[in-house]
Amino acid sequence: MHTIEFVKLSLIGLITGILNGLFGSGGGTIVVPALNLIMKAEVHKCHATAIAVILPLTVVSSFIYIFNGITDWPLTIKVGLGSVVGGCIGALLLNKIKSTLLKKLFGIFMIAAAVRMWFN
Repeated sequence: MHTIEFVKLSLIGLITGILNGLFGSGGGTIVVPALNLIMKAEVHKCHATAIAVILPLTVVSSFIYIFNGITDWPLTIKVGLGSVVGGCIGALLLNKIKSTLLKKLFGIFMIAAAVRMWFN
C-alpha cells in the first residue's frame, strides 16, 4: 500500500471513529461515501467494509458509554435483537442489488435521515 493511500484510509478511519463516538454513527455515513468517492472502491465493497469497520468501532464506543452509565439496557436489548435479524437480511440482499440502485437507495436513506434530524 502506498503512503498516500495509507494516510487517506487512516484519516477516513479517524473521522469515522470521532463521528461514531460523538453521534453514534459513522460506519455507513462516512465510510461508504469516502471509500467510494475518495478511494474509488466498488460500492458493494464499500458497504461490506463499513459493516466490518462498525464492529470494533462499536465495541470500543459501547464500553465507554457503559462505563459512563449512559446505556439504556432494555432499549438496547430490544433494538439489538431486531438489528441482528435486519443485519442478516441486509447482508444477504447486498449482492442481489445492482451498484447503481444501491447508491441511489443509500443516497435516499441519507437524505431522509438528514431531513428527519433537521426537523426533529
